[in-house]
Amino acid sequence: MKRRSFIKGSSLIVAPSLVGGVPFSSVNNLTLNSLINDDSDRVLVLVQLNGGNDGLNMVIPLDQFDNLAAVRPNLYIPEDKILNVTDNIGFHPNMEGVKSIYDEAKLKIIQSVGYPNQNRSHFRSTDIWHTASSAEEYLTTGWIGRYLDSKFPNYPEDYPNEDCPHPFALTMGRQVSETCQGFSSNFSMAVADPADISQLNFPLNNELASGCSIDNLDFLKTSIQQTNEYGDVVLDSYNQGNNLSSKYADDNDLAIQLKTVARLISGGLQTKIYVVNLGGFDTHAGQVQAEDTTIGIHANLLRYLSDAICAFQDDLTLMELDSRVLGMTYSEFGRRIRSNNSLGTDHGTAAPLILFGSCVQGGIIGENPTISIDAAQNEGVPMQVDFRSVYGSVLMDWFEIEETEVQDLFAHDFQYIPITNACEPISNTEDQLSDQFALKVYPNPFNQKFNLEFSTNDDWIKISIYNTLGQELKVITNQNFNAGEHYLTVDLQNYPSGAYFIRLQSRDAQKTLRVNKK
Repeated sequence: MKRRSFIKGSSLIVAPSLVGGVPFSSVNNLTLNSLINDDSDRVLVLVQLNGGNDGLNMVIPLDQFDNLAAVRPNLYIPEDKILNVTDNIGFHPNMEGVKSIYDEAKLKIIQSVGYPNQNRSHFRSTDIWHTASSAEEYLTTGWIGRYLDSKFPNYPEDYPNEDCPHPFALTMGRQVSETCQGFSSNFSMAVADPADISQLNFPLNNELASGCSIDNLDFLKTSIQQTNEYGDVVLDSYNQGNNLSSKYADDNDLAIQLKTVARLISGGLQTKIYVVNLGGFDTHAGQVQAEDTTIGIHANLLRYLSDAICAFQDDLTLMELDSRVLGMTYSEFGRRIRSNNSLGTDHGTAAPLILFGSCVQGGIIGENPTISIDAAQNEGVPMQVDFRSVYGSVLMDWFEIEETEVQDLFAHDFQYIPITNACEPISNTEDQLSDQFALKVYPNPFNQKFNLEFSTNDDWIKISIYNTLGQELKVITNQNFNAGEHYLTVDLQNYPSGAYFIRLQSRDAQKTLRVNKK
């Protein structure tokens, strides 16, 4: 039996969920803090943007503005309204708060984050992001839950305890986050209102249970006992906590969630992972207003996102907690390059992801996506960075987890990405994973074959061909190369005419180019 959530009668806290399964390798006698290291009190806040965020309307490629306007004639933001971030990148005009954090070198943009063989279903793609699976595999554990299981294999039995008196993770809302789903239980608790937590009554009808019902009753009793004990800790921390920022808006649900997170952290809650949510990003229609493309559904969502992050960062700074907290946004996919006829955008592939905090190495990872005036109607932004490399790099940089553990956890071609600094802001850096390969493709367009030319140091190189839907069609090479210049001929004579993307990846860099077959 799979029981993925158990909801309290008060609907204020959701107890950990339970699924069938057997824990794997264990590390015993670890405290909650030693999940990271003995001295760390660091916190990760995940900001889920439900529905598929339109990254091209959020982080705007100024160097390709004319083509963007051509393929989005009813949607693009006028150039004089865009908030210039660099010479090549701008933010939506409603993102002044986020821009101020970027200007302080406390925000990182990672361009074109996705995964191979992009699934454009909300449910499946969200599941992939939560479990960190490949598009072809189905996992029942979340990426955080899987790691916690390796350290606390007997959870939820005998928790909370003296070493781990606080919840491992909290989700703001009424449903636990699947990112924290372990083999036997979910390490996250869902809290709708920490100021109004009531105790659950304990079941007494043990004599009525038999067969499978005994296990169900034991699960219920364990969940209620754990929820009540954790609930007391959450309530105490909330009552002892505080907020100092005046920037939180009462009409901004994300801001309210982050305000609660800041108060719990300030109140001494030792929880390491928080998950907050902002929905509404499935903008097939009415993304903008016809008379003014700077307003509309997506503009409102970006204002909520930007203002909430700005208020949260301000609050943490005023309380001198900012060096303890790292935030990260994610969404199940981006939108297509071309707008539709309903003043909206349809399901696409990759999109930018942002990380924020006083210890973030500010700047930009990757290059602007190529916007072709000939983009197909179903064409999405091609992936540059695999989202699992972002997850793994956060675990390495923020939680000081060894790279070998990260590689075991995600089982993909891991690429380390620099996430943090020494908590001393420095100037923003751009294109930290830009073209190091001097990659050239010719002829382009081509008839049946084209030539690849690239340079590398002694390194592992993988080169793949993708279509406009984000599907990996062919692996050209996947091996170690000696330092120097290299030449390959790619034969696509059996492929139909149209656009394709070449993605070249090494251990610490990548490059994506668009090619066209006549």
